[in-house]
Amino acid sequence: QVQLAESGGGLVRPGGSLRLSCLASGQSFSPYGMGWFRQAPGKEREFVGGITWSGGATWIEDSLKDRFTISRDSAKNTMYLQMNSLKVEDTAVYYCASRPSRTSYFGVPDVYDTWGPGTQVTVSS
Repeated sequence: QVQLAESGGGLVRPGGSLRLSCLASGQSFSPYGMGWFRQAPGKEREFVGGITWSGGATWIEDSLKDRFTISRDSAKNTMYLQMNSLKVEDTAVYYCASRPSRTSYFGVPDVYDTWGPGTQVTVSS
C-alpha cells in the first residue's frame, strides 16, 4: 500500500552538504518510525539514523551524529536526511525505510517492512 521513494542524491565535493528526501505515497501513512540506511560497494547495509513519526524523536548513529541530521514533515509524508561535511567514505546508496512498530532498536533492518529503491550519493572531487 505504501511506497517510499528517495531523492536528492548526486555528486558532491568532500566537505559539501546534501539533503536527501524520502517521500511516502499511498492511502495512509502512519508508521511507528522511519530510518535511513546506506550501503557502499562491497559492504553491508548500515544504519544511519531514525526518527519516530508521531513525536519526531531522532537517533543518529554515533559515528555520524556530528554531521548528519534527520527530520520529518508528517504533513507531507516526507523524511529528510541532512548531510554536512561529507567525506569520500560517505559514498553509498542511501535507502529510506519505514517500520510499523517498536519491536527492536532503530538500527535493526529487520524491523522495517517497507523500503525505497535508494538514491546514489557520491562524494568526490
